[in-house]
Amino acid sequence: FDIYECLLLIYFQINILMDLYKIIGTPVKYEKILYRSKRSWMWNHFFLLEEYTGTDHQYVGKLHSDQDRGDGSVKYVLSGDGAGSLFLIDENSGDIHATKKLDREEKTFYTLRAQAVNKLTGKPVEPESEFIIKIHDINDNEPKFTKDTYVASVPEMSDVGTFVVQVTAKDADDATYGNSAKLVYSILQGQPYFSVEPETGIIRTALPNMNRENKEKYQVVIQAKDMAGQMGGLSGTTTVNITLTDVNDNPPRFPQSTYQLWTSESGETGSSIGRIKATDADLGENAEIQYNIIDGDGRDMFSIVTDKATQEGIVTLKKQLDFENKRIYTLKVEAANTRVDSRFLNFGPFKDTANVKITVQDVDEPPVFSRPSYVMDVHEDMNVGSIIGAVTAWDPDAANNQVRYSIDRHTDLDRNFNIDSGNGSISMLKSLDREASSWHNITVIATEINNPKQMSRVPVFIKVLDVNDNAPEFAMFYETFVCENVKAGQLIQTISAVDTDEPLIGHKFFFSLNSENPNFTISDNEDNTASILTRKSGFSRREMATYFLPVVISDSDYPIQSSTSTLTIQVCACDSRGNMQSCNVEALILPAGLSTGALIAILLCIIILLIIVVLFAALRKQKKKEPLIISKEDVRDNIVSYNDEGGGEEDTQAFDIGTLRNPEVMDTNKLRRDIIPEMLFPCRRASPIKNNADVRDFINHRLHENDNDPTAPPYDSLATYAYEGNGSIAESLSSLESAATDCDQDYDYLSNWGPQFKKLADMYIGKDTDKDS
Repeated sequence: FDIYECLLLIYFQINILMDLYKIIGTPVKYEKILYRSKRSWMWNHFFLLEEYTGTDHQYVGKLHSDQDRGDGSVKYVLSGDGAGSLFLIDENSGDIHATKKLDREEKTFYTLRAQAVNKLTGKPVEPESEFIIKIHDINDNEPKFTKDTYVASVPEMSDVGTFVVQVTAKDADDATYGNSAKLVYSILQGQPYFSVEPETGIIRTALPNMNRENKEKYQVVIQAKDMAGQMGGLSGTTTVNITLTDVNDNPPRFPQSTYQLWTSESGETGSSIGRIKATDADLGENAEIQYNIIDGDGRDMFSIVTDKATQEGIVTLKKQLDFENKRIYTLKVEAANTRVDSRFLNFGPFKDTANVKITVQDVDEPPVFSRPSYVMDVHEDMNVGSIIGAVTAWDPDAANNQVRYSIDRHTDLDRNFNIDSGNGSISMLKSLDREASSWHNITVIATEINNPKQMSRVPVFIKVLDVNDNAPEFAMFYETFVCENVKAGQLIQTISAVDTDEPLIGHKFFFSLNSENPNFTISDNEDNTASILTRKSGFSRREMATYFLPVVISDSDYPIQSSTSTLTIQVCACDSRGNMQSCNVEALILPAGLSTGALIAILLCIIILLIIVVLFAALRKQKKKEPLIISKEDVRDNIVSYNDEGGGEEDTQAFDIGTLRNPEVMDTNKLRRDIIPEMLFPCRRASPIKNNADVRDFINHRLHENDNDPTAPPYDSLATYAYEGNGSIAESLSSLESAATDCDQDYDYLSNWGPQFKKLADMYIGKDTDKDS
């Protein structure tokens, strides 16, 4: 071999020894490789550097067999990965060359097979042998981070060395060979706030008490360099965006020590008066504030709540204000954080206070009544004009304007009461009746004289007290009867009374007869009822069928009221047990031999006779009469009256008015109107009313004809006649008297009358077209 090949073999041999040492952990003596016992091949490993930049093919190594005598009889054949394309062998000398630049990151080694063959016989002179071409790494890849940009956060005020984030870079070079893939991390930007561990890439805080309120976001640039950070190594960088998260390290602070608010004395309870706000440099829940009133003379009049959205304190009205009583209030308000971090309690109390001064503004208030409502009593017999009570109102403003009183007449439609506009005394305009209405609810209005817009209302309830001014009367209508066979002293009726008055001690009624009665007597039961008793035995309907008994009913109140009610008593026939059977006097007039069955038979006969008469009358009405239309050719027009939104002109189910006419008295010279006359010459139809006669005469004439028609039906009929009038451009639209024209008619003019007559024009013009065709 030449010197270059010897040096290359020595280099490869040293690398093989190093690889074997790494594998088995023990040194291998170099002399053992020089002796081979089984094969004549000299090598089974070749090494090739990646990224070759020479112009010629890169030399890999040489294959040589002990059977090769150098006479050219042996040929070397190569097969396997890349044989013939990537790797070429000289078949005579056994030299192997690489045809392309190789990259270890794509493929680290290639496995090939070599064989020595006799050129003449083509038979192998030795068995096929496998060997490996291993690609040696060079530092040709820079480190690359797993992310182009990292995002991280760390709480503010963190201690030095607090973990933030770990960055990671990778190098595609061989990590087992040399320092090509040994990385070292360093920080290029972000000092002195953060640091990075060189071996792990962990970023930590480097400064204590970093405050988010001073600076919230940081950008840190980290470098990863191979070759253990030595000069000449390749490097890569990444950016880390670090945000300081908030902690509650700032207490709330009022920007001013005193606030001034104004409110009207007419403000409604619960309404907002104003807002105050304490500032907190923190964020989110660390900035939540709770406001409280801790002192001041307005604690009972005002309250404060927190607006969760804006963290403002809303001062609201708790009670109604009065400018005339107190005009200025002072509050001491405290603002405190709802969540406190114990780590920062040494920063001071997390709350602050401020004074709030509230000024009440005067407004023109309406008059104020002494009571929210008034209740008055009046007896129903009190005289008209009497005063039943008074209301009082005054102007609460400092001006103390005079007040005028009035009654809302919508609440006193009957004008029963009146009020003095000056002093508010209420009097009666009409007499009252408790039985008609026991309560009267009116509304009194108090108005400032100087400002009529300022007014107040108060309800006044007037109770009408009862006076005994109504007499008692029967509680109901009594149907009283007495049997003919009654005995003396027998009870025939129990009566009671009612009184519309309502005495305080309750009702007490007394019953009596206004005069001595020979037939009946009354007994007061002393429980507001009385019993009617018979004074004699036996009564007769023939002598007296009905008795009228006047009963006097009195009450016990003052003044005593009494009335006389008449009790009607009928005499009836009763059985032995006293049950009523009949009270009619007419039953006594009937013959003694006429029984109830005979009466029923007579009644049935009368009903049958009535039915026969009705049937006979109905048959006579249905007697067949002479037909009104003699022949089929005698067809007349229908005058159809539409009183609804029906089918219009196509509705042919209307009543045929031709049945109301007598064909025998019709004018014989009239033309038929059931068909369109032949077109002789164009002309306009003449008006059915001659000599400008009034339409009233026309209708009267037709009415006279129908009244004198002997064949008119026996039932009422309605004949309707239509006449357009002399002033219409269409003249008459009725078919009555249409036979007066003795010429053919041209119906084309119907199309000029507008859309209202389109249907009519289509009917007549269409028929003319069909007839001509």
